[in-house]
Amino acid sequence: MEYNSTKDYLELVDTLTGEYNIPDNIVSQLMGYVMSIYRSDLENRYSKPMLWIGMYIALASLCCILLMVADLLHGLRSRKLWFPCKYFSVNAFSLSVISVAMKLPVDLSGSMPGDVDQAAKLGSMAFMCTMMANFLPCLATMDSNELLTNITALGILVVTLVVNVCIQINTGVVSYKENAQFLKDITHEYDLGLLGINKNRNTIIAIIYVIMLLVLLIIHVCSSLAILKTKQIIQQKYQKAHETASNQDSTGKLTVDKLRRHVSNYWIMAGSGSPQFIIVCSATTTAAGVICALTTILHTLTMSWTISAMLSNDYDSAYKWSTLVILIVQFIGVVLGTVAPLSRCFASLSFKVSIKSISNHMKVFKVEGYWTEKLHDWKDGSTRFPFRSHKLKAVFISSSGKKNAQSLEESRYVLQLEDETELADRTLEGLSKYLDLLIERGEKQHPENLMNLIEKYCTMGFQGVKKFDNNDHHVHYQDSWSMPLVTLTTIAVTLPNIEKVEVKRLLKSVREGLKYVKFVEKNPNATDDYVSIQKAAETLWEEVDVCHKWLGIKLKDINSRVNAADCEEDATMQIVQLFLKEAEKKINEGGGNSKLPSICANSMSRITKTIIADKESQKKLFDELSSWIAGIMAACLTNLPQAIAMKCHTSVIEKRVAFVQVAAQLLGETKQIINTLNDRDVPSMNPEDLPFINKWRAYFSDP
Repeated sequence: MEYNSTKDYLELVDTLTGEYNIPDNIVSQLMGYVMSIYRSDLENRYSKPMLWIGMYIALASLCCILLMVADLLHGLRSRKLWFPCKYFSVNAFSLSVISVAMKLPVDLSGSMPGDVDQAAKLGSMAFMCTMMANFLPCLATMDSNELLTNITALGILVVTLVVNVCIQINTGVVSYKENAQFLKDITHEYDLGLLGINKNRNTIIAIIYVIMLLVLLIIHVCSSLAILKTKQIIQQKYQKAHETASNQDSTGKLTVDKLRRHVSNYWIMAGSGSPQFIIVCSATTTAAGVICALTTILHTLTMSWTISAMLSNDYDSAYKWSTLVILIVQFIGVVLGTVAPLSRCFASLSFKVSIKSISNHMKVFKVEGYWTEKLHDWKDGSTRFPFRSHKLKAVFISSSGKKNAQSLEESRYVLQLEDETELADRTLEGLSKYLDLLIERGEKQHPENLMNLIEKYCTMGFQGVKKFDNNDHHVHYQDSWSMPLVTLTTIAVTLPNIEKVEVKRLLKSVREGLKYVKFVEKNPNATDDYVSIQKAAETLWEEVDVCHKWLGIKLKDINSRVNAADCEEDATMQIVQLFLKEAEKKINEGGGNSKLPSICANSMSRITKTIIADKESQKKLFDELSSWIAGIMAACLTNLPQAIAMKCHTSVIEKRVAFVQVAAQLLGETKQIINTLNDRDVPSMNPEDLPFINKWRAYFSDP
């Protein structure tokens, strides 16, 4: 342990005692200061890690900044200049990181002797204001329980911060630099103003930040109350719009144009009825943006006053030079973090629209019902605390003004809160443009190999569904679309004397197609056995495609066991027989605790027996298998329009935008396939049976 000051002091006392014969009473008084000096040494020793704690604070602040920047990039990429919160939101992780970033203003006893130290403490408060303004819309993504938990946690954090800062203002930790405090307390004859020291500036700034933090907390609480009621209103309106859209599209075949209108209607409902979008259009978001802008201006002024102190390294706290790093990093965060809240202010103005609507909102003391109705519910006892309420009657708002027929049709699906508020034409146009962008992105990812496979090999309709398994009891055997596709592909890519280009092309085609097959197979009416087979096929495909194995057996090993001297037809049949042998071995061994080997082996056994029994298919087996694969794939993908339409709807309000985005992307990717398959004659089956391969096979066996 190093106690340099204590040792030096003791040596000084010893020197004075030995050389100058100082009286014992004076020596006793001098020794009385030893413990104070010793404690000072201890504090210096204990404060050595504070430098790294300061860097930890800077790192936590940087993490928050990166999350805010990620939201900015997401908003720009999706052309949502109201910048929805996707990455930076109120949750256990973010609150933990924020609490670390707020270490300086929460620290009650740490001395802040320099101007840089003082500015860093004030800068942390400005950074907190900026972060609160940024993640305000994220409250709309939470259910009632999450909202209660997170708002409570945020309130505790903010109140703790405010109380600690108030204590520091009272004790003088947040004030002016240490030497000024010394001149004030010790040298009373000096006028601090004459020395160029503004003794009130930092205190006033701290008080302003305290007020802003409290106002922002009130804004968050009020927004939370409004969110609960707005979601109920939007849910009611969405349900009516959903019924209207469903009735319109319930008749006739779903063509690409019809499906596009369907997706567009749901996109407008999801976009205009997005909880975050509604909160962004509210007055609380505008107020938060204004506070954030004022915070940035104030902190920029503070930084300008502190430039000379930064250049002269005027920091002397236990955090040492890390306070300068914290100050700079958090200032960058304040500047970057102002972009989203300020953009939301302008966005909310552009979302409101007609002069009539604006004049209605000029009534200063008017408060919309959804802001206070939750409180009335709690007061009247009609709602059980904390978050239940009765439903409200839904009303649709149609946009006014001169519009074409399509705009009038689309305006029926715009969801809003108040009858007198209308959505701007540019907002409706913006939603449509972004939908076009999503579909265009999907078109650029068009599955070309899959399309070529269907056009080349699916020449005889959907006969592959019937031919791949000629077992007499096929009707009683449960199967999925993906399992025979994976099994047939496994056999095809293992056949000898096939060009590698053809094998790779088939693998790419199946890889592209299985993406959409899995999408179709996610059917709410699927049985547990069906789901088990689907999962087994998914696992098997990963093994075949990535590891080039089938149930742990390398495909190369099976291929190498073929007699090279045999003719091509005999060699291919050897492969089929080897697969049959391995499949029967797996069936006899049993699956143990897992059903996967048994399911996969059963599929392989049935398909290989079909191939062996079909002499015609053995002549050009690779082409025949490719034809079966294309037929099964095409039959499955005839269900794509219905699957995409179903994907557009969800009862979970927070997930609607994401669901419709997926649907729009898939529509863009598969529109050419949908057009191609719409020209084929689909069996006249019950529409509810079309998503299941067993129903197709039953139909083909007894049409």
